[in-house]
Amino acid sequence: MPDTLLFLLSILGYFALAAWYWPGRPGCCRTDWVPRLLPVLPLALHLYLLYGGVHGGGGIHIGFSTSLSAVAALTVMVYAVAAWRYHLGGLQAFVMIFAGTAVAIEAISPVPQAVQHSASTLFKLHLAMAFAAYSLFTIAALHAMLIALAEKHLHKAVPPTIVAGLPPLLTLEKLLFRMIQAGFALLTLTLLSGVFFAEEIFGKALPFNHKTVFGMAAWLIFAALLLGRRIYGWRGRTAISWTLAGFMSLLLAYVGVKFVLEVVLGR
Repeated sequence: MPDTLLFLLSILGYFALAAWYWPGRPGCCRTDWVPRLLPVLPLALHLYLLYGGVHGGGGIHIGFSTSLSAVAALTVMVYAVAAWRYHLGGLQAFVMIFAGTAVAIEAISPVPQAVQHSASTLFKLHLAMAFAAYSLFTIAALHAMLIALAEKHLHKAVPPTIVAGLPPLLTLEKLLFRMIQAGFALLTLTLLSGVFFAEEIFGKALPFNHKTVFGMAAWLIFAALLLGRRIYGWRGRTAISWTLAGFMSLLLAYVGVKFVLEVVLGR
């Protein structure tokens, strides 16, 4: 079966699930096993296509499109697991839209260049932890925006359907900080492995570049957020602002620069 058809099936599967999970729609309120297993279908195709895109043609091919696709796939996986413990309601609709869009971008993008030093075991470990951290912080950013939306309509007599179908604010906030804690641990390991990898390849532990600057900035922002949460009980708008600031810094560290170089400048 041609990859074009597989891409189309994965994209349509994600968008169909997004419509089904949308707040107020049938899949939003169901708590049985069906809504928990359905994302596995487009995800399986997604992972197959992603593996081919990253490993096709020898070496590891990592660019803007494959990076975005990998983060989206990991995000869907995290939500698919979390759905067995929490009632996520309409949350999964937004994740499906993100995943479907990421697969569509990968489908129309050229194959990126193979990454240098991709045979190194340390590099592969560094890359895996980096993408896992990205996916967790992507979920955290999504939750932060939904919390802001829910708080805006909190005191309305009849909130919009998109808000009414979301989990309670306390559940959203609990998930937000659990994702941040897990993401922060992975980001710390990513930065440490990056130091050893840079030392091994370039002979310099902390090369001064955009990845180092924005990566460290993101780490400091999330460290301050977790410390503020523990000491001062930060929540609400304060937590939202710090979460989004950290996410933007992390985005600029790699994926954002890849977007500018490959899409805007065509390099």
